[in-house]
Amino acid sequence: MKKLIIAEKPSVARNIAEAVGATLRKDGYIEGNNYVISWAFGHLLQLYDVKDYEPNLTSWRLEYFPYIPEVFKYKIKSSNNNKDQCDSGAQKQLMIINNLIARKDIISIIAATDDDREGQIIFDELILYLKTDKPVERLLLTEWTSNEVLRGLNCLKPNSEMQNLQDAGLGRQWADWLIGINLTAVATVKYQADKNIKMLNIGRVLLPTLKIIYDRDKEIVNFKESRYYKLLVDLQTSNNTSFEAVYYENNSEKFETKEFLEDLCSKIINQRATIITKSVERKKEYPPYLFNLSNLQGTITSKYKDWTSDKVLKVAQDLYEKKAITYPRTASQVLDDSLIEKTKKVLETHKKNHPLATEIVFHTHKRVFDSSKVESHSAIIPTYISPNNLSKDEIIVYQEIKNRFLAQFMPLAENEETILTIQLLDNPLPGILTSKGKVQLVEGWKKIEKITAKEVLLPQVMENEIVEVENTRITEVKRKAPKAHTEKTLLRVMETCGKSYEQDEAEEMMLSILSGFSIGTPATRAETIKKLKDVGYIKAKGKNLVCTELGTMLVEKFPVPELFDLEYTGKLEKTLADIERQKFSKINFITMITNFVQMSVEKIKTTPTFGAIINISPDSIVLGLCPECNNPIIETAQSFSCSNWKNGCKFTIWKNDKYINGFGKQISPEMIKLLLENGRVGFRGLKSKKGHIFSAYFYYVKDQTNNRYNWKIEFIES
Repeated sequence: MKKLIIAEKPSVARNIAEAVGATLRKDGYIEGNNYVISWAFGHLLQLYDVKDYEPNLTSWRLEYFPYIPEVFKYKIKSSNNNKDQCDSGAQKQLMIINNLIARKDIISIIAATDDDREGQIIFDELILYLKTDKPVERLLLTEWTSNEVLRGLNCLKPNSEMQNLQDAGLGRQWADWLIGINLTAVATVKYQADKNIKMLNIGRVLLPTLKIIYDRDKEIVNFKESRYYKLLVDLQTSNNTSFEAVYYENNSEKFETKEFLEDLCSKIINQRATIITKSVERKKEYPPYLFNLSNLQGTITSKYKDWTSDKVLKVAQDLYEKKAITYPRTASQVLDDSLIEKTKKVLETHKKNHPLATEIVFHTHKRVFDSSKVESHSAIIPTYISPNNLSKDEIIVYQEIKNRFLAQFMPLAENEETILTIQLLDNPLPGILTSKGKVQLVEGWKKIEKITAKEVLLPQVMENEIVEVENTRITEVKRKAPKAHTEKTLLRVMETCGKSYEQDEAEEMMLSILSGFSIGTPATRAETIKKLKDVGYIKAKGKNLVCTELGTMLVEKFPVPELFDLEYTGKLEKTLADIERQKFSKINFITMITNFVQMSVEKIKTTPTFGAIINISPDSIVLGLCPECNNPIIETAQSFSCSNWKNGCKFTIWKNDKYINGFGKQISPEMIKLLLENGRVGFRGLKSKKGHIFSAYFYYVKDQTNNRYNWKIEFIES
């Protein structure tokens, strides 16, 4: 008698076969003395389309929706080339699995798909579809090495114990169908008459992710340039060693006016000063936490050109299936306590022949092992297998994971921070001068992570020592606009559902992730970013991600704001996590989603259409936002105009404006930018008709009687 093992992919099936000694290869399965191993290709089944439930609904019409199935049904997945035909490969493999289940010598079935929500339903879909009375067991592994496979086969669980995982998986799948099918269909039908709109993809995770990028784009456009000033003072010791100090007042080194600092400079130059206090503190620096998927994706995409988060996931998945690393689709950054002995053996394997082997020492610190901070899967680490014949891409990802793992067991990095506070002797200032130095004492884990510390050396001075003011200078610092999102920063926001944490608040961030309050899951975030690009809602500019015109229009005008709300989306994702923890029921979740869909469909049906999409050339420079309709103002050959002109917005400023020309001035892009930012623009050296020279502010004001814009001026007194 034999047991049938069903893996998620052929590569995993081969790993299992190798572990159990199954060598007889057949069409669609591998057979051994005690086990038969077959496989899926991810999902072999998919949910019905609307027309599968109702054959007469061959096209989308508003009156057909919302469509809520009484029972969700499954079919063999469709062919990529023809959605009306089933995939022949999936159909064949499904038949092979069905025949194997029916064999009289098969006494039970073992689920060996990935140990997560998605892996669970890939298997459960098959069993529910094929219907069997034979016992079903679950193999739960985080890596596919032979040792782990054999260990797992000796401690199988009944698949029925995975019911909560199945409920969460099916709940997610059904909810995404209800929202995606209904709202995509209704929105597309409602708005397809608008120019350039062929299809609007609406999704539970897609739209809040788009909103994150949109919000950052708006922050950048609306950013108003400002500046502040700093006073730097060069000091000299008695042995002619120079060092730099910064002037602070009220705990800040930033001053809004330069004149105030210029006045201080005259009081400081050539003065004597004394060291009031000297504090020296030795600080220890921990290595970054072990990788979860989001942090691995963020690290790789920011460090290497032309990498996307989707590519990182695919490469990591290949390494997992090659038995080189543990399960990659994890949100955890620490390891479960049960892995202590196993991790010790893995470390011993990888430190052998390592140039830093003597410094790599195993320990069980809470930053590495902490079961309370592990949800489903531990952090990503290498296995005891040292892989050969890796591709160039696989080497990059594998080395990052291996180095981060080894760094946990290296000495802590240590540095010495020195802070000097200095005051003038003869002419005390309202504030103080501060000088800071930092010296790396122990490189520690940074040797492996190849991080070079920036050092600032200070001279050996003592408290009460006298120094001389050698020079002063004022520096101007421009406040920078926020940076556009990259895949790294976007993944972080998705992971914490918009909550922002500083580097030293990693504990709070981890707890947020573990609570399930996030956008999407580690397994789906990369796919979401890729889909946003594919459907034309965002585009990449180098490593930056920005909204397209279609994406911007969707955020601003789509009448279901809840789908863009990070808080709402986070609550949905947390509810799915609560279903996994048996704190919420699948039935109540689907009822909640159904009510939301019905309400949303009605909103879309009764809301006016978008109007034509605004077309802006990729080469166009946006100078600001239109005061009439809030769309971009761009430069054309003869004017500075609203890009929404096709929809009737008439806001325009002509380049050859006679009123401005009459003062001996020309309209420039810089002038328009200032006008749109501040509501006015100032000119010096204006010449009146009588030849007088003066200065004035110009305003472009709308006349409410005829809706036309005219110039108004306000004289600036000399």
